[in-house]
Amino acid sequence: MANIEAHITGNVWKITCSLGDKIEDGNEVVILESMKMEIPVESEDDGVVKEIKCEEGQSVTEGDVLIVLE
Repeated sequence: MANIEAHITGNVWKITCSLGDKIEDGNEVVILESMKMEIPVESEDDGVVKEIKCEEGQSVTEGDVLIVLE
């Protein structure tokens, strides 16, 4: 299992994956918004989305787990 974490503090602007999606290294999975900038969060591993641990509009801090891959 692999966790995809927030690399900045901000708000979840958009979740670009769904449960069961096959994700490859480098695929965008979430877009965070911070200081009116949209910052993509990309996977660093291959896997299948097992759990989405955030919601659009939610505030997150650096290191929070956003997506769990299996």
